[in-house]
Amino acid sequence: MTGGLLLSAQQPAVAGANLVKNPGFETAGTDGMPYCWEQSGWGDNDFTFATVADAHSGAKALKVELTRRTEGDRKALITESAACAPGVVAERQYDLSLWYRSTTPDAAITLFRHDTTTGWQYWTDLKTLDLSAGYQRAEVRTPVVPPGTDRISWGVSVYGTGSVTTDDYGMEEVAPPPVEPECTGTTEECADGKWEVLPTENPVRSMHSVVLHNGKVLLIAGSGNDPEMFEAGTFTSAVYDPEDGSYRTIPTPDDMFCSGHVQLSDGRVLVMSGNKGYPSADGTLGYQGYKDSYLFDPATETYSRTNDMNDGHWYPSATIMGNGDVMSFGGLREDSTGSVTADRWSAAQEKWLPAWQVNQTWSYWGLYPAMILLQDGRLFYTGSHSFGNGTPGTGSSVYDYDANTITDVPGLRNKDERDQSASVLLPPAQDQRVLTMGGGNIDSNPEANRLTDLIDLKEPNPRYTPGPPLPQGTVDLGNGPQPQTGEQGKMYGSAVLLPDGKVLETGGGLHNRANTVYESSLFDPLTDTFDPVAVDSEARGYHSSAFLLPDGRVMTTGDNPGNGSWNHKVSLYTPPYLLKGPRPEITSLSGNQWQYGDTQRITVDRPIAKAELIRPAAVTHSSDPNQRFVDLPLSVDGNTVDLNVTSNPNLAPPGWYMLFAVDANGVPSVARWVHLGGPAALAGQPGESGESAHVHDFAGDLAKTPKKPRTERTSEPVGPQVAGCDRHYGPAGVCVPTVFPATVRATTKARCAWLAANDYGRLKLNGKDDPLRLDPDRDGTACGKGDLKRTKG
Repeated sequence: MTGGLLLSAQQPAVAGANLVKNPGFETAGTDGMPYCWEQSGWGDNDFTFATVADAHSGAKALKVELTRRTEGDRKALITESAACAPGVVAERQYDLSLWYRSTTPDAAITLFRHDTTTGWQYWTDLKTLDLSAGYQRAEVRTPVVPPGTDRISWGVSVYGTGSVTTDDYGMEEVAPPPVEPECTGTTEECADGKWEVLPTENPVRSMHSVVLHNGKVLLIAGSGNDPEMFEAGTFTSAVYDPEDGSYRTIPTPDDMFCSGHVQLSDGRVLVMSGNKGYPSADGTLGYQGYKDSYLFDPATETYSRTNDMNDGHWYPSATIMGNGDVMSFGGLREDSTGSVTADRWSAAQEKWLPAWQVNQTWSYWGLYPAMILLQDGRLFYTGSHSFGNGTPGTGSSVYDYDANTITDVPGLRNKDERDQSASVLLPPAQDQRVLTMGGGNIDSNPEANRLTDLIDLKEPNPRYTPGPPLPQGTVDLGNGPQPQTGEQGKMYGSAVLLPDGKVLETGGGLHNRANTVYESSLFDPLTDTFDPVAVDSEARGYHSSAFLLPDGRVMTTGDNPGNGSWNHKVSLYTPPYLLKGPRPEITSLSGNQWQYGDTQRITVDRPIAKAELIRPAAVTHSSDPNQRFVDLPLSVDGNTVDLNVTSNPNLAPPGWYMLFAVDANGVPSVARWVHLGGPAALAGQPGESGESAHVHDFAGDLAKTPKKPRTERTSEPVGPQVAGCDRHYGPAGVCVPTVFPATVRATTKARCAWLAANDYGRLKLNGKDDPLRLDPDRDGTACGKGDLKRTKG
C-alpha cells in the first residue's frame, strides 16, 4: 500500500489521546529540565534553558533564550528515548501544537525522527514562529512518516537572540480515511503513465529549455550545433506555449549554443557565455567560449546585453545562491583552454563582478559541473559533468565560498565514467539528499553504466553510498531496439522532479552520441527504488531535455546524434498520478508574493495531503542544479490550509516557483505561480534584515583536509578533442568518435560499417591526416568504395 492511500482528509485530527508526555512541564526531571525534555543545539552562542512560572496553564513553562549568537541554535526537544518520544506509524501524519510567546523572529518548530536502522536523525523544520508578546497557539501537521520510522521527537529551535517560552504541547494522530483511487485510463496507463508525440515540431534545434513563470517555455538553440548556421550568423530561440501548442521564434543576438542559464529572482533568465567559435578543421583548435552575457525578459520575449563575464565559459555551471547572486564555474575560454576563473553575478548590482571581488580557487571544474546549493550556503559538486574524466581526487566535493576551500567527498563510484550523468537534489530539499545516475566517458567510449549513488548531506561526514542500479530498457545498436544486457546503462539521461515527490528519469544513450536507450522509470526517495514506466518512443540522447510543465506533465525535446542530424519531434509524458481521478484545485491564494518564514493561506476544493514549491526547470545536457522541491508543512482547517514557508533562502533561493497541492492519491493540482523573496534573501549578511535563516549543522565534519586556493593562473590545458570527436572527418557539427565502441574492430571496414549503420554517410577528410584510417585510397573522402576495396579488414 502506498503512502498516499493512508494520508488524512483535510480536517483537524480526531480528538484523541495527547501523545506528548509531560506536555505542560509540570513534572520535574534531571539536569534542570522537565521530565521527558532535553536540551540540544550547536554553534557559537550564549544560552539558557529554564523552567519558569510564566505559564499558559498550570504552574510551569519552558523558556529558551539566546543572549549572544554568532552561529547555530538551541533546541528544547522531547527526549529522544523509547520512554519519552511518541511512537508513530509509518505513512501516517500527526498534528502538533503548542502555546508560546516570543521576543525573537528566529524560532521554529523542529522535528526529528528515529529510524529503526540508523537511529535518531534530523527530519525537518515545520513552522517559523512569529513574534508574540502574549501567548498564542501554533499548530502544524507533519509530513507523512517515512518507512522505517517508529518514533519522533520535536520542539522549539531558537536561532536568533531573544527568547521563546512554550507550554501545553499536543500531538494527535490524523485519522486515515479510506481512499480508493479512480483509474481514468487503461490499467497499464494508470500504472505506468503514457507518452504522446505532439503533431507540431519544435522549429529550432534547441538544447536549452527554461520554464518561464508565465507558464511558457524558452527553447534556446543559438546555432544549434550547426556550423553553417554559425557562419551565416543565424542564431535562434523559440518560446513554446503549452496552452495552445504554438511556437514563436525569437531574435537571438549571439550563439548561445552550449551556454549556461539560470532564472533570477525576478523571473528574468540570465544566459551566460556560449559558442564563440567551432573547432578548426585540422583539429588544432577546439570550441571557444565567449564572455558575453544576456538577460531574457519573459514579459517582452527579448534579450538584452549585460556586462561581460571575466572569462569565457563554454559549458559553464550556473547556480543561484540564497541572496539571489549567481555563481558560475568551468567551461572553455576564448582560446579553447579550460577556465579556472569563478564568475559571480551580483543581484544587488545587476552585473558580473570584477574578478578581484570574487573568491578564486583557480581550480578547473570541467564542463557543466553540477553545483548544488546546500542549506548552509556551500556548494556541493556532485561529480556529474560533461566530457571525459571527473575532477582529480574523489570526483565529488564541497566548495565553501566564504572560506574559499574545496573538500573532497568520498564514495562516488567510477568517478571518471560520470560524463553526462544526471544529478538531482531529491524531494524534499529539506532532506539534503542527492542522487547521481548513470554516465559514461566520451574519451574512452565504454558502454554507459547503470550506476546510481546516493549521499545524505545531513550526515556530519557524508559520503556517497551505492544506490539501486538503473533499470534496463532497449538499446538501438544500429539494427533496431533490442533488450539491454549485462551492465549496459545510459548517459545523456534526464531527471525531473514530480509533484508527487518522485523523480522521472528518462532518455539516454549507450555510447558517445550513439545507440539510443529507450527506458524511463520513477525513483521513489522514500524507498530508494526505481519503478519502470512507459517509454518515450522518440530518441532522446545528446542535446535532449526533459522538464516539468505547470500542469504536471513532462515535456521532452531534442536529440543530436553524431551524424549531426536533429530530432525536432516533441513528446509529452502523462504520469500515472494524472490518471487517478479528479485533480484537486487551489481555489484561492492569500497572495502570490511570499516571504521567508511566512504562513500563507490557500483554499482547496477538496482534501489535500501535502503542498510544495517546485523551482521551474532551466535544463541542458542532463544538468539542472537549481531544480528543487521544497516541502510546505500544512496547518489544516477543513478546506482552508495554511502553508508554512521555510525561513532559509538557501533551501529555496529567491524567485518564482510552481505551487502544487497534492491529494491523498498523489494527484497534484495544476500549479499556481508564487514569487518567493523578501528581506532575508536580499540581506548581505545573515541577520541584517532582522531575521536569520535557520541553518543546521550538516556536513560539518568532513574527513578530508580542505584544499586551499591554488596559485593564481590563467587557464587549464584542454585538448582540442574535448568533445570526443575527431575533427579530421566531416564538418564541425558531425562527431566521428575519437574512440569507437569496444564492439567495433579497429579496421577500416568495421569502422565504416559502424558509421554507415549510424547514418554518417561518406565524410570529407579535413587536411591530410587520417588517424582513424578511414581513407586508405587517399581521395579525400572517408569510407568511399575505394577505401573499402583497399582494406582487408
